[in-house]
Amino acid sequence: MRKLLKQIKEQRRQFFAVFERYGSKSGWNGSTVKTILLKNVSNGEQILADHIWFTLTKGFETLGELNRGDKIEFDARVKEYSKGYVNPRKFIDESETDFKLSHPTKIRKRSD
Repeated sequence: MRKLLKQIKEQRRQFFAVFERYGSKSGWNGSTVKTILLKNVSNGEQILADHIWFTLTKGFETLGELNRGDKIEFDARVKEYSKGYVNPRKFIDESETDFKLSHPTKIRKRSD
């Protein structure tokens, strides 16, 4: 489904999504980093990604406590990244290119 994001690679656009849940991941120094899962990410006309994970930035924190189903609106840039497993010593490269949204700004909760 992220093939539609590929068409707008490196562009900054407005997106709409539905809050699903909070989560966490390990940071680079072993600390725990809070995350946020948004689903049904769209441009207002069509769904561009079934889900996107973001780090829980101050922009998201200013919305207050979110509940499952809350509608979110934000601007972000579409970026390419590599995902999968790579082990050069064993000549394993199971990586692939995918697309994500980065640097979310103008984050707001929708009332509709």
